[in-house]
Amino acid sequence: MPAKPSTTPTRSAIAGILAAANTVILGKQAQIRLALCCLLAKGHLLIEDLPGVGKTTLAHTLARLLGFHFARVQFTSDMLPADILGVSVFDRESGNFRFLSGPVFSQVLLADEINRATPKTQSALLEAMEEGQVTTEGETRTLPRPFFVIATQNPSSQIGTFPLPESQLDRFLLRIELGYPDRAAERSLLESGGRREQLPSLAARLAPGAFAALQNEAAAVHASPALLDYLQALVETTREGERFVHGLSPRAALSLLAAARAWAFCGGRTMVLPEDVQAVLPAVARHRLRLPSGDQADAEDIAALIRSVPVT
Repeated sequence: MPAKPSTTPTRSAIAGILAAANTVILGKQAQIRLALCCLLAKGHLLIEDLPGVGKTTLAHTLARLLGFHFARVQFTSDMLPADILGVSVFDRESGNFRFLSGPVFSQVLLADEINRATPKTQSALLEAMEEGQVTTEGETRTLPRPFFVIATQNPSSQIGTFPLPESQLDRFLLRIELGYPDRAAERSLLESGGRREQLPSLAARLAPGAFAALQNEAAAVHASPALLDYLQALVETTREGERFVHGLSPRAALSLLAAARAWAFCGGRTMVLPEDVQAVLPAVARHRLRLPSGDQADAEDIAALIRSVPVT
């Protein structure tokens, strides 16, 4: 019998959500926890990896477990902004135009293969991701609350992709990669025939509106002055020297703190530790930092950054 939605959300609800997600996405506990932390921190999530490693399944799994209204858009090169936002059509019976809302009017919008759309279509999501509203045909319309974009992206080296502009990359609080499963996880997939068929049977683990209480608890996790000093030192180091073209912005610093609070909250702690900041830093920073060569920072670049800043 599926677990009943929690009406009084606690940290145990987080553990239940993570455990259920781990039965669908095998061997990716850290990535699942990062994805949930992104939503707890009220941010949007970018998942970049090769086709077929479970990016779409992860997004759908989280939406179902959290009880959110879910919409999926398959991005293509011929897609127009109206395909996402909606369009007005003339109603002959009333003699007026009637707005048909697009898939963006959902709580979780899965922007599948977002970098296969043109920059014009990609930019249609900027206002939605930043302000929780869209302006179309001269009218501003508020989106549902909460509103999250979970976007999947194929590697830019693949044919038919358009690079996301830096202004849009910065709207994503975290960027993660799933990678290939380990041998044991892949063997389990081979023996079971995949896990996507489990999605329809996944029940929501939270009552409507309960996730907002968890977000508030995560935002209330204490960050000491010493922890803020350490976080600032990391951010300032990215702005010094010639290691990166541009350092992390103040918005990125706020994102790093919010993600670290959510990571600590998922770990059952009421205080952020330096280890929490280090755990989320790669997912917060890699898509925001660019090397002089033009490439995005990789895991070793972030590891070197962490080593260069002592924990005081």
